[in-house]
Amino acid sequence: MRSHSCYMLAYECFKATDDRKLDTESCVKIVLRNKNLGLDQYRFLLQTMVNSGLGEETYGPRNVLAGREETPTLMEAHEEMDEIMFGTLDNLFSKTGVSPPDIDILVVDVSLFSPSPSLTARIVNRYKMRDNIKSFSLSGMGCSASMVAIDLVQNLFKSYKNAFAVVVSSETIGPHWYCGKENSMMLSNCLFRSGGCSVLLTNKPCLKHKALMKLKHSVRTNIGSNDEAYGCCIQIEDQQGYNGFLLTRNLTKAAAKAFTMNLKVLVPKILPIRELIRFTVISICKTNNKTAKPSLNLKTGIQHFCIHPGGRAVIDGLGKSLGLNEYDMEPARMALHRFGNTSAGGLWYVLGYMEAKKRLKKGDKILMISLGAGFMCNNCVWEVMKNLGNGNVWEHCMDRYPIPRKNMINPFADKYSWINDERLNFVRMDLSNIILS
Repeated sequence: MRSHSCYMLAYECFKATDDRKLDTESCVKIVLRNKNLGLDQYRFLLQTMVNSGLGEETYGPRNVLAGREETPTLMEAHEEMDEIMFGTLDNLFSKTGVSPPDIDILVVDVSLFSPSPSLTARIVNRYKMRDNIKSFSLSGMGCSASMVAIDLVQNLFKSYKNAFAVVVSSETIGPHWYCGKENSMMLSNCLFRSGGCSVLLTNKPCLKHKALMKLKHSVRTNIGSNDEAYGCCIQIEDQQGYNGFLLTRNLTKAAAKAFTMNLKVLVPKILPIRELIRFTVISICKTNNKTAKPSLNLKTGIQHFCIHPGGRAVIDGLGKSLGLNEYDMEPARMALHRFGNTSAGGLWYVLGYMEAKKRLKKGDKILMISLGAGFMCNNCVWEVMKNLGNGNVWEHCMDRYPIPRKNMINPFADKYSWINDERLNFVRMDLSNIILS
Protein backbone atom coordinates (compact mmCIF):
# COMPACT_ATOMS: atom_id res chain seq x y z
CA MET A 1 0.00 0.00 0.00
CA ARG A 2 3.01 2.34 0.30
CA SER A 3 2.95 2.93 -3.45
CA HIS A 4 -0.65 4.16 -3.01
CA SER A 5 0.50 6.94 -0.68
CA CYS A 6 0.16 10.56 -1.75
CA TYR A 7 2.93 12.84 -0.50
CA MET A 8 3.03 16.62 -0.88
CA LEU A 9 6.58 17.67 -1.73
CA ALA A 10 5.96 21.40 -2.15
CA TYR A 11 3.37 24.05 -2.94
CA GLU A 12 3.79 27.53 -4.36
CA CYS A 13 1.20 30.30 -3.96
CA PHE A 14 0.96 33.21 -6.37
CA LYS A 15 1.68 36.77 -5.27
CA ALA A 16 0.90 39.47 -7.80
CA THR A 17 2.86 42.68 -8.24
CA ASP A 18 2.00 45.75 -6.17
CA ASP A 19 0.48 47.58 -9.15
CA ARG A 20 -2.41 45.12 -9.02
CA LYS A 21 -3.46 45.88 -5.44
CA LEU A 22 -7.13 46.71 -4.95
CA ASP A 23 -7.22 49.24 -2.14
CA THR A 24 -10.25 51.33 -1.21
CA GLU A 25 -9.68 54.05 -3.77
CA SER A 26 -9.14 51.56 -6.60
CA CYS A 27 -12.35 49.75 -5.69
CA VAL A 28 -14.30 53.02 -5.62
CA LYS A 29 -13.08 53.97 -9.10
CA ILE A 30 -14.20 50.61 -10.46
CA VAL A 31 -17.63 50.92 -8.82
CA LEU A 32 -18.17 54.44 -10.17
CA ARG A 33 -17.44 53.33 -13.73
CA ASN A 34 -20.60 51.23 -13.57
CA LYS A 35 -23.30 53.69 -14.63
CA ASN A 36 -26.02 51.13 -13.90
CA LEU A 37 -25.68 51.70 -10.16
CA GLY A 38 -27.70 54.04 -7.97
CA LEU A 39 -27.99 54.93 -4.29
CA ASP A 40 -29.40 51.55 -3.26
CA GLN A 41 -26.56 49.70 -4.98
CA TYR A 42 -23.93 52.00 -3.46
CA ARG A 43 -25.35 51.30 -0.01
CA PHE A 44 -25.35 47.56 -0.62
CA LEU A 45 -21.74 47.61 -1.84
CA LEU A 46 -20.68 49.70 1.14
CA GLN A 47 -22.24 47.27 3.60
CA THR A 48 -20.79 44.27 1.75
CA MET A 49 -17.25 45.66 1.61
CA VAL A 50 -17.29 46.76 5.26
CA ASN A 51 -18.37 43.27 6.33
CA SER A 52 -16.28 41.35 3.78
CA GLY A 53 -13.17 40.79 5.88
CA LEU A 54 -10.91 41.86 2.98
CA GLY A 55 -8.02 44.24 3.54
CA GLU A 56 -6.28 46.86 1.41
CA GLU A 57 -3.72 44.59 -0.29
CA THR A 58 -5.72 42.02 -2.24
CA TYR A 59 -5.01 41.75 -5.97
CA GLY A 60 -7.29 42.40 -8.93
CA PRO A 61 -7.05 41.49 -12.63
CA ARG A 62 -5.20 43.89 -14.90
CA ASN A 63 -8.06 44.48 -17.34
CA VAL A 64 -10.37 45.59 -14.52
CA LEU A 65 -7.78 47.89 -12.99
CA ALA A 66 -7.25 49.38 -16.45
CA GLY A 67 -10.98 50.04 -16.89
CA ARG A 68 -11.67 47.33 -19.47
CA GLU A 69 -13.99 45.14 -17.38
CA GLU A 70 -16.86 45.50 -19.88
CA THR A 71 -14.72 44.46 -22.87
CA PRO A 72 -12.51 41.56 -21.73
CA THR A 73 -10.51 39.76 -24.41
CA LEU A 74 -9.35 36.19 -24.83
CA MET A 75 -5.75 37.37 -24.81
CA GLU A 76 -6.23 39.07 -21.45
CA ALA A 77 -7.77 35.91 -20.00
CA HIS A 78 -4.77 33.89 -21.16
CA GLU A 79 -2.36 36.50 -19.80
CA GLU A 80 -4.07 36.41 -16.41
CA MET A 81 -3.75 32.62 -16.28
CA ASP A 82 -0.20 32.56 -17.67
CA GLU A 83 1.03 34.91 -14.96
CA ILE A 84 -0.36 32.67 -12.23
CA MET A 85 0.35 29.24 -13.72
CA PHE A 86 3.83 29.89 -15.07
CA GLY A 87 4.86 32.06 -12.14
CA THR A 88 4.04 29.40 -9.55
CA LEU A 89 5.31 26.50 -11.67
CA ASP A 90 8.65 28.19 -12.37
CA ASN A 91 9.20 28.61 -8.63
CA LEU A 92 7.96 25.11 -7.87
CA PHE A 93 10.37 23.42 -10.29
CA SER A 94 13.24 25.67 -9.24
CA LYS A 95 12.84 25.08 -5.51
CA THR A 96 12.30 21.31 -5.70
CA GLY A 97 14.79 20.48 -8.43
CA VAL A 98 12.16 18.38 -10.19
CA SER A 99 12.30 18.82 -13.96
CA PRO A 100 9.09 19.37 -16.00
CA PRO A 101 9.76 16.26 -18.15
CA ASP A 102 9.68 14.22 -14.92
CA ILE A 103 5.99 15.00 -14.36
CA ASP A 104 3.70 12.04 -15.01
CA ILE A 105 0.32 13.59 -14.12
CA LEU A 106 -0.90 17.16 -14.61
CA VAL A 107 -4.22 18.50 -13.30
CA VAL A 108 -5.39 22.08 -13.78
CA ASP A 109 -8.58 23.30 -12.12
CA VAL A 110 -9.91 26.66 -13.34
CA SER A 111 -13.68 26.84 -13.22
CA LEU A 112 -14.65 29.73 -15.50
CA PHE A 113 -12.07 29.54 -18.29
CA SER A 114 -11.88 26.48 -20.50
CA PRO A 115 -10.10 27.43 -23.75
CA SER A 116 -9.01 25.22 -26.61
CA PRO A 117 -6.26 24.07 -26.57
CA SER A 118 -6.71 23.46 -22.85
CA LEU A 119 -4.74 25.10 -20.05
CA THR A 120 -3.00 21.77 -19.41
CA ALA A 121 -1.92 21.73 -23.07
CA ARG A 122 -0.60 25.27 -22.63
CA ILE A 123 1.53 24.12 -19.69
CA VAL A 124 2.75 21.02 -21.53
CA ASN A 125 3.78 23.23 -24.45
CA ARG A 126 5.50 25.82 -22.28
CA TYR A 127 7.60 23.29 -20.34
CA LYS A 128 8.00 20.72 -23.14
CA MET A 129 6.64 17.88 -21.03
CA ARG A 130 6.55 14.26 -22.14
CA ASP A 131 4.12 13.04 -24.77
CA ASN A 132 2.74 10.33 -22.46
CA ILE A 133 1.84 12.69 -19.62
CA LYS A 134 -1.64 12.14 -18.16
CA SER A 135 -3.30 15.56 -18.23
CA PHE A 136 -6.71 16.64 -16.90
CA SER A 137 -8.52 19.98 -17.08
CA LEU A 138 -11.25 20.49 -14.47
CA SER A 139 -13.82 23.26 -14.89
CA GLY A 140 -17.04 24.48 -13.29
CA MET A 141 -16.31 23.18 -9.79
CA GLY A 142 -15.74 26.51 -8.08
CA CYS A 143 -13.88 26.99 -4.84
CA SER A 144 -13.71 23.28 -4.01
CA ALA A 145 -11.97 22.29 -7.25
CA SER A 146 -8.50 21.99 -5.74
CA MET A 147 -9.64 19.23 -3.38
CA VAL A 148 -11.24 17.44 -6.35
CA ALA A 149 -7.89 17.61 -8.14
CA ILE A 150 -6.03 16.24 -5.11
CA ASP A 151 -8.52 13.38 -4.82
CA LEU A 152 -8.11 12.65 -8.53
CA VAL A 153 -4.32 12.45 -8.17
CA GLN A 154 -4.63 10.18 -5.16
CA ASN A 155 -6.75 7.73 -7.17
CA LEU A 156 -4.44 7.92 -10.20
CA PHE A 157 -1.50 7.04 -7.95
CA LYS A 158 -3.16 3.66 -7.41
CA SER A 159 -2.55 2.88 -11.09
CA TYR A 160 0.71 4.75 -11.70
CA LYS A 161 3.59 3.87 -9.40
CA ASN A 162 6.66 6.01 -8.70
CA ALA A 163 5.02 9.04 -10.27
CA PHE A 164 5.16 12.81 -9.94
CA ALA A 165 1.96 14.85 -10.19
CA VAL A 166 1.35 18.59 -10.39
CA VAL A 167 -1.94 20.29 -9.48
CA VAL A 168 -2.52 23.90 -10.55
CA SER A 169 -5.49 25.64 -8.89
CA SER A 170 -6.68 29.11 -9.85
CA GLU A 171 -9.48 31.18 -11.36
CA THR A 172 -9.92 33.83 -14.05
CA ILE A 173 -11.42 36.94 -12.49
CA GLY A 174 -11.02 39.54 -15.26
CA PRO A 175 -13.31 38.07 -17.95
CA HIS A 176 -16.10 37.47 -15.45
CA TRP A 177 -16.30 40.82 -13.65
CA TYR A 178 -19.99 41.61 -13.21
CA CYS A 179 -21.03 44.96 -14.71
CA GLY A 180 -24.73 44.88 -13.84
CA LYS A 181 -26.70 46.06 -10.83
CA GLU A 182 -28.17 42.93 -9.17
CA ASN A 183 -27.09 42.77 -5.52
CA SER A 184 -26.83 38.98 -5.41
CA MET A 185 -24.49 39.08 -8.41
CA MET A 186 -22.34 42.01 -7.25
CA LEU A 187 -21.20 39.95 -4.26
CA SER A 188 -18.60 38.15 -6.35
CA ASN A 189 -16.91 41.44 -7.28
CA CYS A 190 -16.56 42.26 -3.59
CA LEU A 191 -15.06 38.92 -2.55
CA PHE A 192 -13.12 37.29 -5.40
CA ARG A 193 -9.52 38.28 -6.07
CA SER A 194 -6.61 37.08 -8.21
CA GLY A 195 -4.51 34.21 -6.90
CA GLY A 196 -3.64 30.56 -7.31
CA CYS A 197 -1.28 27.77 -6.33
CA SER A 198 0.74 24.94 -7.83
CA VAL A 199 1.32 21.76 -5.82
CA LEU A 200 3.86 18.97 -6.38
CA LEU A 201 2.78 15.49 -5.29
CA THR A 202 4.36 12.02 -5.49
CA ASN A 203 3.81 8.42 -4.45
CA LYS A 204 7.50 7.52 -4.56
CA PRO A 205 8.42 5.83 -1.25
CA CYS A 206 12.04 6.95 -1.64
CA LEU A 207 10.95 10.60 -1.39
CA LYS A 208 8.94 10.17 1.80
CA HIS A 209 11.71 11.83 3.83
CA LYS A 210 11.42 14.97 1.67
CA ALA A 211 7.65 15.25 1.93
CA LEU A 212 5.94 18.11 3.74
CA MET A 213 2.74 16.14 4.28
CA LYS A 214 0.98 12.88 3.54
CA LEU A 215 -2.63 12.66 2.43
CA LYS A 216 -4.53 10.52 4.94
CA HIS A 217 -8.16 10.83 3.87
CA SER A 218 -10.24 12.49 1.16
CA VAL A 219 -14.05 12.64 1.04
CA ARG A 220 -16.15 14.27 -1.67
CA THR A 221 -19.85 15.10 -1.36
CA ASN A 222 -22.05 16.33 -4.21
CA ILE A 223 -25.68 17.30 -3.55
CA GLY A 224 -26.36 18.64 -7.04
CA SER A 225 -29.44 16.44 -7.32
CA ASN A 226 -31.17 18.96 -5.06
CA ASP A 227 -32.54 21.85 -7.14
CA GLU A 228 -32.01 24.51 -4.47
CA ALA A 229 -28.44 23.39 -3.87
CA TYR A 230 -27.69 23.25 -7.59
CA GLY A 231 -28.92 26.79 -8.18
CA CYS A 232 -27.57 28.52 -5.07
CA CYS A 233 -24.22 29.32 -6.64
CA ILE A 234 -24.55 29.56 -10.41
CA GLN A 235 -23.28 31.52 -13.41
CA ILE A 236 -26.16 33.28 -15.20
CA GLU A 237 -27.10 36.29 -17.29
CA ASP A 238 -29.15 39.05 -15.63
CA GLN A 239 -32.15 40.83 -17.19
CA GLN A 240 -29.89 43.44 -18.76
CA GLY A 241 -27.75 40.79 -20.41
CA TYR A 242 -24.74 41.02 -18.07
CA ASN A 243 -23.04 37.75 -17.22
CA GLY A 244 -22.21 37.10 -13.59
CA PHE A 245 -22.23 34.70 -10.69
CA LEU A 246 -25.46 34.49 -8.70
CA LEU A 247 -25.20 33.73 -4.98
CA THR A 248 -28.62 33.06 -3.45
CA ARG A 249 -29.88 32.82 0.13
CA ASN A 250 -30.01 29.05 -0.25
CA LEU A 251 -26.21 28.94 -0.29
CA THR A 252 -25.93 28.75 3.50
CA LYS A 253 -28.48 25.94 3.68
CA ALA A 254 -26.78 23.98 0.89
CA ALA A 255 -23.36 24.42 2.48
CA ALA A 256 -24.59 23.19 5.85
CA LYS A 257 -26.24 20.13 4.30
CA ALA A 258 -23.25 19.16 2.15
CA PHE A 259 -20.81 19.75 5.01
CA THR A 260 -22.84 17.62 7.42
CA MET A 261 -23.11 14.77 4.94
CA ASN A 262 -19.38 14.93 4.28
CA LEU A 263 -18.47 14.82 7.97
CA LYS A 264 -20.65 11.77 8.52
CA VAL A 265 -18.29 9.88 6.20
CA LEU A 266 -15.05 11.56 7.24
CA VAL A 267 -15.40 11.71 11.03
CA PRO A 268 -15.24 7.93 11.73
CA LYS A 269 -11.96 7.87 9.82
CA ILE A 270 -10.22 10.65 11.72
CA LEU A 271 -11.41 10.60 15.35
CA PRO A 272 -10.23 8.20 18.07
CA ILE A 273 -12.60 5.46 19.19
CA ARG A 274 -13.02 6.98 22.64
CA GLU A 275 -14.47 10.18 21.14
CA LEU A 276 -16.85 8.23 18.92
CA ILE A 277 -18.02 6.21 21.94
CA ARG A 278 -18.54 9.38 23.97
CA PHE A 279 -20.61 10.88 21.18
CA THR A 280 -22.67 7.71 20.84
CA VAL A 281 -23.45 7.64 24.56
CA ILE A 282 -24.55 11.29 24.55
CA SER A 283 -26.67 10.69 21.46
CA ILE A 284 -28.46 7.81 23.20
CA CYS A 285 -29.08 9.99 26.22
CA LYS A 286 -30.57 12.66 23.99
CA THR A 287 -33.52 10.40 23.21
CA ASN A 288 -34.52 10.67 26.87
CA ASN A 289 -33.33 14.20 27.51
CA LYS A 290 -34.19 16.84 24.93
CA THR A 291 -31.83 19.39 26.52
CA ALA A 292 -28.75 17.30 25.79
CA LYS A 293 -26.94 18.44 22.65
CA PRO A 294 -24.47 15.88 21.34
CA SER A 295 -21.38 17.31 19.69
CA LEU A 296 -18.17 15.80 18.44
CA ASN A 297 -14.85 17.23 19.53
CA LEU A 298 -12.91 17.21 16.26
CA LYS A 299 -9.83 18.44 18.07
CA THR A 300 -9.34 14.95 19.49
CA GLY A 301 -8.19 13.91 16.01
CA ILE A 302 -7.39 17.18 14.22
CA GLN A 303 -4.90 19.86 15.29
CA HIS A 304 -5.39 22.42 12.51
CA PHE A 305 -8.43 23.55 10.52
CA CYS A 306 -7.74 24.87 7.03
CA ILE A 307 -11.03 26.60 6.19
CA HIS A 308 -11.64 27.99 2.73
CA PRO A 309 -11.47 31.82 2.99
CA GLY A 310 -14.68 32.31 1.04
CA GLY A 311 -15.85 35.25 3.13
CA ARG A 312 -16.28 36.29 6.74
CA ALA A 313 -19.73 34.66 6.95
CA VAL A 314 -18.34 31.36 5.63
CA ILE A 315 -15.50 31.34 8.15
CA ASP A 316 -17.77 32.32 11.03
CA GLY A 317 -20.37 29.72 10.10
CA LEU A 318 -17.93 26.83 9.79
CA GLY A 319 -16.08 27.89 12.91
CA LYS A 320 -19.27 27.96 14.95
CA SER A 321 -20.50 24.60 13.66
CA LEU A 322 -17.15 22.97 14.48
CA GLY A 323 -16.75 24.63 17.87
CA LEU A 324 -13.53 26.41 16.87
CA ASN A 325 -11.92 29.30 18.70
CA GLU A 326 -10.29 32.43 17.27
CA TYR A 327 -6.86 30.77 17.17
CA ASP A 328 -8.26 28.01 14.96
CA MET A 329 -9.94 30.47 12.59
CA GLU A 330 -7.08 32.96 12.49
CA PRO A 331 -5.34 31.48 9.39
CA ALA A 332 -8.53 31.65 7.30
CA ARG A 333 -9.37 35.18 8.50
CA MET A 334 -5.88 36.47 7.76
CA ALA A 335 -5.76 34.79 4.33
CA LEU A 336 -9.08 36.43 3.47
CA HIS A 337 -7.82 39.80 4.71
CA ARG A 338 -4.51 39.69 2.83
CA PHE A 339 -5.43 37.86 -0.40
CA GLY A 340 -9.24 37.76 -0.54
CA ASN A 341 -11.25 34.83 -1.87
CA THR A 342 -8.98 33.36 -4.55
CA SER A 343 -11.45 30.54 -5.28
CA ALA A 344 -9.79 27.12 -5.69
CA GLY A 345 -6.41 28.51 -4.65
CA GLY A 346 -7.69 29.92 -1.35
CA LEU A 347 -6.95 26.93 0.90
CA TRP A 348 -3.26 27.02 0.06
CA TYR A 349 -2.89 30.61 1.32
CA VAL A 350 -4.44 29.45 4.59
CA LEU A 351 -2.00 26.52 4.76
CA GLY A 352 0.84 28.89 3.95
CA TYR A 353 -0.12 31.08 6.90
CA MET A 354 -0.03 28.09 9.25
CA GLU A 355 3.41 27.14 8.01
CA ALA A 356 4.78 30.70 8.13
CA LYS A 357 3.61 30.99 11.74
CA LYS A 358 5.44 27.69 12.49
CA ARG A 359 2.27 26.06 13.75
CA LEU A 360 2.75 22.80 11.84
CA LYS A 361 4.65 20.11 13.76
CA LYS A 362 5.50 16.55 12.79
CA GLY A 363 2.52 14.25 13.30
CA ASP A 364 -0.09 17.02 13.31
CA LYS A 365 -3.28 16.47 11.32
CA ILE A 366 -4.77 19.20 9.12
CA LEU A 367 -8.39 19.21 7.99
CA MET A 368 -8.90 21.07 4.70
CA ILE A 369 -12.50 22.19 4.22
CA SER A 370 -13.76 23.38 0.83
CA LEU A 371 -17.20 24.27 -0.52
CA GLY A 372 -18.05 24.93 -4.15
CA ALA A 373 -20.62 25.23 -6.91
CA GLY A 374 -22.56 22.12 -7.75
CA PHE A 375 -23.17 22.10 -4.78
CA MET A 376 -20.16 20.28 -3.34
CA CYS A 377 -18.24 19.86 -0.12
CA ASN A 378 -14.79 18.30 -0.59
CA ASN A 379 -12.61 17.77 2.47
CA CYS A 380 -9.31 16.06 3.10
CA VAL A 381 -6.91 15.36 5.96
CA TRP A 382 -3.14 15.74 5.76
CA GLU A 383 -0.51 14.49 8.18
CA VAL A 384 2.50 16.75 8.69
CA MET A 385 5.69 14.77 8.01
CA LYS A 386 8.16 17.18 9.67
CA ASN A 387 8.25 20.47 11.50
CA LEU A 388 7.49 23.24 8.98
CA GLY A 389 8.35 26.92 9.06
CA ASN A 390 8.85 28.26 5.53
CA GLY A 391 7.78 31.89 5.19
CA ASN A 392 6.47 31.20 1.65
CA VAL A 393 4.10 33.76 0.13
CA TRP A 394 3.55 35.31 3.57
CA GLU A 395 7.20 36.12 4.21
CA HIS A 396 6.92 39.76 3.16
CA CYS A 397 4.13 40.60 5.63
CA MET A 398 4.22 38.00 8.40
CA ASP A 399 5.36 40.58 10.95
CA ARG A 400 2.04 42.43 10.52
CA TYR A 401 -0.14 39.40 11.19
CA PRO A 402 -2.33 38.46 12.90
CA ILE A 403 -4.35 41.64 12.91
CA PRO A 404 -6.76 41.77 15.89
CA ARG A 405 -10.40 41.70 14.79
CA LYS A 406 -11.04 45.03 16.52
CA ASN A 407 -8.35 46.60 14.32
CA MET A 408 -9.66 45.11 11.05
CA ILE A 409 -11.72 48.19 10.28
CA ASN A 410 -12.40 48.53 6.58
CA PRO A 411 -11.61 52.06 5.31
CA PHE A 412 -14.91 52.07 3.43
CA ALA A 413 -16.71 52.55 6.76
CA ASP A 414 -14.83 55.75 7.61
CA LYS A 415 -14.77 57.31 4.17
CA TYR A 416 -18.20 56.50 2.78
CA SER A 417 -20.59 55.87 5.69
CA TRP A 418 -22.36 59.12 4.75
CA ILE A 419 -23.98 57.23 1.86
CA ASN A 420 -26.37 55.74 4.42
CA ASP A 421 -27.71 59.19 5.33
CA GLU A 422 -31.50 58.90 4.88
CA ARG A 423 -31.70 62.49 3.62
CA LEU A 424 -30.09 61.34 0.38
CA ASN A 425 -33.30 59.43 -0.37
CA PHE A 426 -34.96 62.75 -1.22
CA VAL A 427 -32.14 64.27 -3.26
CA ARG A 428 -31.59 63.74 -6.97
CA MET A 429 -27.95 64.16 -7.96
CA ASP A 430 -25.00 62.35 -9.47
CA LEU A 431 -23.49 60.72 -6.40
CA SER A 432 -20.41 59.63 -8.32
CA ASN A 433 -19.21 63.24 -8.50
CA ILE A 434 -19.62 63.65 -4.74
CA ILE A 435 -17.84 60.38 -3.98
CA LEU A 436 -14.88 61.30 -6.18
CA SER A 437 -14.60 64.70 -4.55
